[in-house]
Amino acid sequence: MTTTSSPHNPQSTVDLGAQYITRTPHYAQKHQSFYDELLAHGILKPLTSPIEGTVMKAGDCNFVAPQGVSSIIKHYLKESGAAICFRQCVTQINLRNDKWEVSKETGSPEQFDIVVLTMPVPQILLLQGDIVNSIEFGKLIIYLFYPMPRPHCRIIGVTPMISECQRQQLESVSYSSRYALGLFYEAGTKIDVPWAGQYITSNPCIRFISIDNKKRNIVSSEIGPSLVIQTTVPFGVTHLEHGIEEVQELIFQQLENILPGLPQPVATKCQKWRHSQVTNAAANSPGQMTLHLKPLLVCGGDGFTHSNFDGCVASALCVLEALKNHI
Repeated sequence: MTTTSSPHNPQSTVDLGAQYITRTPHYAQKHQSFYDELLAHGILKPLTSPIEGTVMKAGDCNFVAPQGVSSIIKHYLKESGAAICFRQCVTQINLRNDKWEVSKETGSPEQFDIVVLTMPVPQILLLQGDIVNSIEFGKLIIYLFYPMPRPHCRIIGVTPMISECQRQQLESVSYSSRYALGLFYEAGTKIDVPWAGQYITSNPCIRFISIDNKKRNIVSSEIGPSLVIQTTVPFGVTHLEHGIEEVQELIFQQLENILPGLPQPVATKCQKWRHSQVTNAAANSPGQMTLHLKPLLVCGGDGFTHSNFDGCVASALCVLEALKNHI
């Protein structure tokens, strides 16, 4: 749920990840309070602009975020009242005096009573420190003491803190990969197409195109249009380790075949999604996975459900239950 602004005009924005939210009848009832809140605050509005090639099932309803899809995240962060620290790259998680000590690329380590990890599962598996032992080799050693002339103890059991099954579940989680290219144009630029978004089925590179401001019903003579192009998964996988400039040029070449004669953008933003959408979620752990009880270490996110808004909400509710049971 990423929204990027033009470096020339912060009011010109483009969504580089999720484009719109589809509410199914099942989640319309199950997550009604979440939708009601976001609609009441104007963070979501019904999607009325035409999206060609979209597949709708009976009872489905699409919503768009007028201020960009990242406004959903900003709303919940604000409502939480929590102190938020951005751009903190976690590298290690270690046990220290019955707390979790979290180390980052920069700055001093910090200690926490509870840690909840919601990044893509492959990034969880890259973390170093005692969390590695918890996932792969962690043991709980049970001692039995005997009333002998001298204190005596003997190991009678070794029980994994994290089961081999859980480790395999984490390793089995997989994601698709793709690129998204955002294009910003000067005010007054016209992109004359009858749609706000279009799914492409006949191009090896491009899967989806959206005139982003049109999709969100944000039209202004003072703000230029913005365009987003999302690639196919096979293209993303093939070019995953290629340079951004090279990938961007390949997307431009294919875009010319689909929308010939587009004007030159004033700014671009190419986003690599190494972990785009979950293709295989963790089995038998719906919503969350508890890796350690005391202190509590919980994993959540779409890797334990599915990659859309409702999948994220479902995981959040499961993590909340784990926290409530622990506290």
